Amino acid sequence: MHPTHRPAPRHWDNSPLTPHRRRALTIAANSPTSLLRVAQHGSCRDCGNRIDWHTTTDEHPVALHPAELPARAVPQALRWHLASGIAHPADDASGWRRIPRTVLCSTCTAPQPLPPALDDLRRRLALRTRRLLDAGALNPSAPATATGAACRPERPVVQLRYGRYLAARPIENIQCVAQTRHRTRCPQPVLDPTTPGHWTLTPTAPHRRRQSALPATDIAVYDLSSLPCTEQLRWRTQRCTTHAVTTGAADLALAEWEPFDPLKHHAHLVTRLPQAARQPTR
Repeated sequence: MHPTHRPAPRHWDNSPLTPHRRRALTIAANSPTSLLRVAQHGSCRDCGNRIDWHTTTDEHPVALHPAELPARAVPQALRWHLASGIAHPADDASGWRRIPRTVLCSTCTAPQPLPPALDDLRRRLALRTRRLLDAGALNPSAPATATGAACRPERPVVQLRYGRYLAARPIENIQCVAQTRHRTRCPQPVLDPTTPGHWTLTPTAPHRRRQSALPATDIAVYDLSSLPCTEQLRWRTQRCTTHAVTTGAADLALAEWEPFDPLKHHAHLVTRLPQAARQPTR
C-alpha cells in the first residue's frame, strides 16, 4: 500500500520549504520621494550614454553619471552624493562621489578643466557616442525648426505655478508617471481636454540691468497659470486626472520638467504660436 498524502517539500537540509507570498512595493509615510526606486535609469538624448535621474531637495530632477567615482578624482565644485534617494550637491562621509551628466557629456562644454581621470572617462564616453552614431542607434535631438502646416515645438515651454519649465516632449505626449494596479506605468496623458491651457507669446524673460542679451524677444509658452491651483499641481507632479486624486499610488518615473533657462535652452525657443500656419515662401 502507498500513502495517500504527499510529503511536504523540503530543502536539501530537510528544512521545510515554505513559499513566500509576493508583496507589492509600498511608499513609506516619511519617504522624501514618491518613487519606488532610488533612481530612474535612462539615456542621454544628446550623447546616448546611460544616466541616472534623481530628485533634489527642491523636487527638481537631476541627471547623474551612474557610476560612483573616488572623491579624490572629482573636483570640489562637481561633487554630489545621495542620501535616502535624494541627490545633494555636497560632500558626505564616504570616499565616493557622483558627478552630473553634463560634465561628462561630449555635447556639453566642461565647466572647468577636468582631472586626468575624468578627462579619460569623458573621452571613452565620447567614443561610445561615436559608435552609436555610426551604427544609427542614436538620433540627437534637434531644435524645432521643421516646416509644416503648424509649428509644434518638440520641447515646449510651460508656464505653471509662477514659474516656467521646459517639457521633455510635446504637450499631448506628456504621460502620467503613476503606477497602475498592474504595476505598470499609467498610459494616460496628463492633458485634460476639458481644462486645457492656451498658447501665448510672452517675453523670454523680464529685462534686468546688467543682463546679457537673450536669443529671442517673444516666445511661445503654453500657459497654465489661469487654471486652478489643484490643476497646476497635477501638471507639476505629472499625473493624469485619475491618479491626481489617488494619493496612495506610487510613481514609476520622475516628472520630466526642467526649470527653464532662456540662455541654456535657446535651441528650443519657438517665436510663433503653434496654431499659426507657416506661409509658403515665394
